[in-house]
Amino acid sequence: MAYRIAIDAGHGGYDNGAMYRERLEKDDNLNLALAVGEILAYSGMDVIFTRIDDSYISPLERAYMANEENADLFVSIHRNSSPTLNTYSGVQTLIYEEDGLNQHIAKAINQELEEVGFTDLGVDVRTELAVLRRTKMPALLVEVGFINSDSDNELFDDQFNEIAYAIASGILEGLGEEAEEGQLYRVQVGLFRILSNAQNLQNNLIDAGYDVLLVSQGDYYAVQVGELQTMDDAQNWNRN
Repeated sequence: MAYRIAIDAGHGGYDNGAMYRERLEKDDNLNLALAVGEILAYSGMDVIFTRIDDSYISPLERAYMANEENADLFVSIHRNSSPTLNTYSGVQTLIYEEDGLNQHIAKAINQELEEVGFTDLGVDVRTELAVLRRTKMPALLVEVGFINSDSDNELFDDQFNEIAYAIASGILEGLGEEAEEGQLYRVQVGLFRILSNAQNLQNNLIDAGYDVLLVSQGDYYAVQVGELQTMDDAQNWNRN
């Protein structure tokens, strides 16, 4: 099933967000949001970006944009910060209320990012954020490491592609598990250490008409097909 997902790069324009030396949060947010959105679109999702350049958009405008586009999910990408340098590190995801789907996807994203190397700081309820409060669809805000933590910045830069795939995988896995009643089964048709090899197989399967999901699994990339209701269906598909 193709969901419409609004990907929001936090801050922008005159609003730099948090800063550390020459590093601006708005730039990290945009680069990562575009990468996550590309992966989601590549996986068959309908992706909406609140911004694709260094422009300022108010939090209310971002929420209204997602509402007007009838998005199924709103995901805002940010970096965290702390009063003292190199004191805190890790990923945290914020939600408006613990209503099932929000919390489910938030936990899935945090778990995926933990596998990349971030400390999982958990899921926190925040009711004052407009992008969470004024959106009509499930919404969450991902704080991808602390921008004033050298270790988090090193991880962000060195594992950028893996981070993008981790967030996209958490979104897709969370939506897939929540969208259907009961457990969904997929057939894993390939496991690759090199991302481009996994993408080549994904392209071939998409061209052949299959529903394909590319999932980050630690140091590997798994290519999975199908949304099957029972284990027997999966086994029968594998034999065909």
